[in-house]
Amino acid sequence: MSDQGATNSGDGRILIFDTTLRDGEQSPGASMNLAEKLQVAHALKELNVDIIEAGFPIASPGDFEAVQAIAREIQGPTICGLARCNHADIDRAGEALRGNANSRIHVFLATSAIHREFKLKMAKDEIIRRAVDGVTRALQYVADVEFSPEDAARTELDFLTDVVQAVVDAGARTLNIPDTVGYAVPEQYAACIAHLRHHVRGIDKVVLSVHCHNDLGLAVANSLAAVREGARQIECTINGLGERAGNCALEEVVMALRTRRDYFGLETGIQTRRLHATSRLVSHVTGIAVQRNKAIVGQNAFAHEAGIHQDGMLKDRSTYEIMRPEDVGVPQTELVLGKHSGRHALRQRVADLGYHLDDDKLEKVYDAFKVLADRKKVIYDADIEALCEQQVHQGETQAAWTLEAVTCNAGSATIPSAVVCLWHRDGVVHRDSALGDGPVDAVFKAIERITGIQVVLKDYRIRSVTVGEDAQGEAQVEVEHNGKSLTGRAYSTDVIEASALAFLQVINRLTLQSAVEKRIRPTENPL
Repeated sequence: MSDQGATNSGDGRILIFDTTLRDGEQSPGASMNLAEKLQVAHALKELNVDIIEAGFPIASPGDFEAVQAIAREIQGPTICGLARCNHADIDRAGEALRGNANSRIHVFLATSAIHREFKLKMAKDEIIRRAVDGVTRALQYVADVEFSPEDAARTELDFLTDVVQAVVDAGARTLNIPDTVGYAVPEQYAACIAHLRHHVRGIDKVVLSVHCHNDLGLAVANSLAAVREGARQIECTINGLGERAGNCALEEVVMALRTRRDYFGLETGIQTRRLHATSRLVSHVTGIAVQRNKAIVGQNAFAHEAGIHQDGMLKDRSTYEIMRPEDVGVPQTELVLGKHSGRHALRQRVADLGYHLDDDKLEKVYDAFKVLADRKKVIYDADIEALCEQQVHQGETQAAWTLEAVTCNAGSATIPSAVVCLWHRDGVVHRDSALGDGPVDAVFKAIERITGIQVVLKDYRIRSVTVGEDAQGEAQVEVEHNGKSLTGRAYSTDVIEASALAFLQVINRLTLQSAVEKRIRPTENPL
């Protein structure tokens, strides 16, 4: 491996291509509605990512609408839409991105022997022809076209070189070399990048990109090995979200480059102090918690319990910390507001936490904040996040059902029961009751009876959002319906109410999908 790969972006700067809204959303249960995607897109803009892959427009009407809305609303980063190498996909992506002067179409086609034989059933010459045609078609809509040979890490180097040469000649500006199934190891992956750099004419005129999955836990290591050999774009996601074991984690690869600039000699444009807030936001909107010992953004990332570590930290932080918590935006304190705090203070804290709310939603957060402040002595960041989350989820303006009231009867000498009252968007109030194994089970069954939607509960968790007896409770549910996993999350000082709201959230999503969207994923799994 060379000491320093030649830079084909020209200045030793690594472009950060964030695919949280596309590949990240393919994590089971991580689907986001339009309002949530816009929140994440705004946060990514503030993080200063270079490219936002907003979605896969042909996958569903919802994906198309999200890419279109992001392309219209988010200015600054390049907005990218994914497409297979066929005219329908590319035309749909072009339509979604129309009007955004800084847009990109990302086309892909599988190239490995196993994909050629079992999935595509195509010969090599046909794949090259299709790849060139895809790039040529995309160039009719945008000047910035990226091409990915799917499963490149398992593709024969000679054939991969032929494909890459053909799309470079066709006008692709970015060449992404994906390790689609997380099979590569750093030395092998770096050698693949080096081979292409030395054997493809004109490759110095395009940006070499890497897209690594984490099936063997090597996504960040593979990405870093590739940049040492000249790759200048890294495709990644917040919190490492993505299919199966996920993708290269943005926060990890960015901080590795920053912390070890002495070794890599490279930098990104990421505003690292926004990493913690962006991680928390994505965790909230997807319902996928960040593990406590997760690098950079985990709860324990800057915690020190061992006595010898604590002693060293007291003498000099650099003894056991290679990064400062403030450099990734870890707050010094979470105690921020009280009942006498005003709108301006709340507005600033909401923005600091990574939320973009219009005046109407902010006013609703403020009203809810004042109510909560009457119940609680102090308000923590997590309380503010919970109030913001409620407004983001209410972005599902077509939600069919709203919780009016819930009551439970439970105890050691009685059969648990619940009565639920729901308001339907047609103006009718519906009430029903049910028995259950416990009060929460009874509430869920009553909601199913009213809505007529039956789901399989796969996971149910409840935790305290902050500290103290007056803390809000966070309820999270994961359900399965027709083979698809969905999650819901809600907050209340009453954990039964929080549980009902979380369950109703997934019921509303299922109602909306069945009525107007019915998300249909293509048969080819992208990248």
